[in-house]
Amino acid sequence: MKSLSFPKSKIKVLLLEKLDNSAKEKFSNEGYQVESYDGSLSENELINKIKGVSILGIRSKTNLTKKVIESADRLLSVGAFCIGTNQIDLEECAKNGITVFNAPYSNTRSVVEIVLGQMINLMRSIVEKSNDMHKGIWRKDSINSFEIRNKTIGIIGYGNIGSQLSVLCESIGMKVVYYDIKDKLSIGNAIKCESLKSLLKQSDVISMHIDGKKENTNFISSNEFDLVKKGSIFINYSRGNVVDIESLIENLSNGKILGAALDVFPKEPLNNDEEFKSKLRGLKNVILSPHIGGSTKEAQKNIGSYVPDKIIDFINTGNTSNCVNFPELSLPEQIESHRLIHIHFNEPGVLLDINKIISSYDINIKGQYLKTIENIGYVITDIDREYDKSVVKELKKIRNTIRLRVLY
Repeated sequence: MKSLSFPKSKIKVLLLEKLDNSAKEKFSNEGYQVESYDGSLSENELINKIKGVSILGIRSKTNLTKKVIESADRLLSVGAFCIGTNQIDLEECAKNGITVFNAPYSNTRSVVEIVLGQMINLMRSIVEKSNDMHKGIWRKDSINSFEIRNKTIGIIGYGNIGSQLSVLCESIGMKVVYYDIKDKLSIGNAIKCESLKSLLKQSDVISMHIDGKKENTNFISSNEFDLVKKGSIFINYSRGNVVDIESLIENLSNGKILGAALDVFPKEPLNNDEEFKSKLRGLKNVILSPHIGGSTKEAQKNIGSYVPDKIIDFINTGNTSNCVNFPELSLPEQIESHRLIHIHFNEPGVLLDINKIISSYDINIKGQYLKTIENIGYVITDIDREYDKSVVKELKKIRNTIRLRVLY
């Protein structure tokens, strides 16, 4: 019997933001059509390009909005080749039966290492001294130059990156305190702060590691900077919207903040040809980097392999393990069977309706799995290879159905 799965040669993949070549190779080896771009696309550009695309791969600069999703006529899955997914309308994707996969662990070490390095550079005022040296100025002194040993680092956000940073900082002799809105178990001798205020008042170094959701906009602003110790170091390698830049500049200028390192900004260039504009430019003892915290060869190779593997597995089997906006199901492939993937709004009775229809056609169910999450229900049903094709039309008519796919 001819496979009912969508032919692989007709699956179009659009990769943006100069993803590692390993991602393109993975999709190409699977038989998909792959188109890639070095930069991100604006909303209107993406609306035009996404028609006919089944798989979209992006990083943090591309915004997948409701308008874009509504224009996506064949989109099955989105790969966020990074940790964060705030640039993606996850709810709208779910409503349209589009899975989203990210890489929550693949670049953790890369971010932690660069944060550690920038912290040491700032504590030793290396940036200022290096700039002077390039001008021919020899300034050998210990002004604003400190060891990080015995200093306190306050980590805001104790997730994968924050907790690993905690381990490394403690190993080199720092005291570690952290604050997280969720109840996170401390690692080693790290101390959980019951309030942000407590963390800010005692930290010599403040490092941001929270996500960029709307509620976190200006998480650190003038009120928070008023609480920090004079001469503190501020580091943001999380998201550009979590700190009020104007307040940071004010506190850098008045000496409250001794130095800062930022890798993310409220407004970032869409590509390498666009000028980076910011009032932070030219400030002393401020390290600016172009959103490269996770941009190491090792991290990008890991991400370029991990995310495509998850998407390809979903396309081929329906498995949704580590999916960020769908119920997670992972199950083995059945022999001599067809697999029906039913995505629906989570309302009572849908599974009953599915089984009534299958039963009415006298079809044997070889395996069935259901899982729900918030508003979305996900059912995988394996049935005998021989069946009346009309059952597919009937299943599509079930109330609250979002999408039905037939595999194998």
